[in-house]
Formats: sequence, C-alpha cells, structure tokens
Amino acid sequence: LIAVTCGLCYITCMEFEQPTTTLTHKRPLALGLILLAYVAFISLGLPDGLLGVAWPSMRTDFAQPLDALGMLLVASTSGYLASSFFSGRIMSRLGVGGLLAASCAATGGSLLGYTLAPSWWVMIPLAVVAGLGAGAIDAGINTYIASHHGESLMQWLHASFGVGITLGPLIMTAGLNRFGAWRVGYDVVGAAQLLLAVCFALTASMWRRNGAPAADTPAEMRLTDFKTPLRETLRQRSTWLSITLFFMYTGVEITLGLWAYTLLTEARGIAPAVAGLWTGSYWGTFTIGRVIAGLYAPRVGSNRLIRISLLGALTGALLLWWNPS
Repeated sequence: LIAVTCGLCYITCMEFEQPTTTLTHKRPLALGLILLAYVAFISLGLPDGLLGVAWPSMRTDFAQPLDALGMLLVASTSGYLASSFFSGRIMSRLGVGGLLAASCAATGGSLLGYTLAPSWWVMIPLAVVAGLGAGAIDAGINTYIASHHGESLMQWLHASFGVGITLGPLIMTAGLNRFGAWRVGYDVVGAAQLLLAVCFALTASMWRRNGAPAADTPAEMRLTDFKTPLRETLRQRSTWLSITLFFMYTGVEITLGLWAYTLLTEARGIAPAVAGLWTGSYWGTFTIGRVIAGLYAPRVGSNRLIRISLLGALTGALLLWWNPS
C-alpha cells in the first residue's frame, strides 16, 4: 500500500509539471488523481476492519467489559457526523486536496495515538479525532468523484473501501499471530494514513486546478457549485428518508462486522486465526457484492436488486444465529 501510494504521488506530480493545456496531458493527471482517491478509500476502510478483531485483546489490555466498545463507537461516530455535516464549508476553504490532507493526518495521528494511549479514557477523544478525519475523507472524495466523473467510477470507489475493510481484519490477525499485540495493526495503518496525508498535501493544487469541471459541464453535474444551506437540505423529506434507511443499513452492516470475531472466538471457541479469516471473508464478500451491484444493477433494476439482497442478508443472519455446525 505504501509503495503504490508513493508511486501514484510521483506519477501525478510528474504529470503536473508538464503543460496541461491539452486533453492528452489532462487525462493521465486525472487518472492519477482517481487512483490516488481509490487508494485513499482503501485506507479509509482499513481502520473499520481492524477494530472488530482487535477488540478482545484491546479490552483485556485496558481492563474494560465487553460492551465498552459502545463508547468507542459513539465517540468515533460523533466525530464522523460532525465532519460530514461541515465538510462542504471546509472544502470551500481548503479545497478537496487540502481537506483530504488534513483528514488523513488527523486519522493517522489518532490511530498511532491508540498504540501510545496509557489508559482507556485517552482512547475516547482519539476516537473522536479518528471519526472527524474519516468523515471528511469520505465526504471529500465522494464529492470529487460525483462532481467530475461518472457513476461507474463511484461504484469502483466504494468497492475500494471494501478492499480496505477486507484487509483490515487480515492485517490485525497477522499482527496478533506474529507479535501477539493489537497495536502493530494500528501502527501499520496509521503510518499508511500519514503517508497519504503527505501525498494529498503535495498534490493539493492539482485537485483544485485540474479537478475543476469544464465550463460546458451541465449544472446538475457540478456538485461543488451548489451552495444549498444545511437547514434547507434538512427540510426535504427525501433527506430524512435517506438518513433513516442509511442508518438502519449501516447499523446492520457494522454490527456483524464488529462483533463477528468476538462471537466466534469468545462464544463459540473458534481459533483466532480462523475467526480472523472468516471475519475478513465477510468484508470480502461485501466488496464482491458492491462490484456485482455496480455491474448488474442497470440490468436487474434497483428495486429487485434490493429485495434479493435483503433476502440474502436475512438468510445469512439466520444461519449465523442457528449455528448448525
């Protein structure tokens, strides 16, 4: 991940040094920024995949009960919501690149702070900072891709998040098996986040100069031109419906992802290495599902696809609860 990120940063910087008055020079540069955005979304998913596997060891180190994870989740979610709500205002001042650089630095610093925290109560404010960074990264890159590129690239962007959240449990499992410490996984991911912050800082002007939509781009595609007040947005019924549905869906998704490892190891006696592999496989099939949805949603239809997906999720949840083997 570090090598790929350095390579992308080098390529995009080299392209920026060349004249960008022609379309042929803009295309490699835009491609470099897109790839960098994908790497950023991979890194965005990594911390979410780490926590579920790390929690049994983490709570032992800090002498916390099993349900103390709730405090950590509330703290990170609060930071995530705050930065998501105000990301538009921050982006208008710093630009996409500046926002992403600051967000990756905040996330990386907080993750490395986890490994140095002397007590449990230091973890809570660090989780707020991690949530602030993650929310801004999410909103910033989504806005950039939605504003300047097509729907297919957005699908691959979210598939990249799935790659990251699949790798997270595997990285943490490897750290636990090899070093017997959950902090190793956070060291690796925190360092990768800081490296990304450097990449975004070096390419900040490129996101602003080359990410601007062309003058003939239709108004409905230029999302960064919209200045709709937050209060007006919250008056729309569709906004609250989307918030409610996304709240429910994300709650189900994260609940299984965070607690699967603990369920398998502490309640069902599965070996940690095997449990980590199966937890990673959950996020792996999550990624495959997103890719399939992007490829076949236009053919199958969104409503039918959602019904099939809900049926599959319900079937899987019942099998996990039944535990026949």
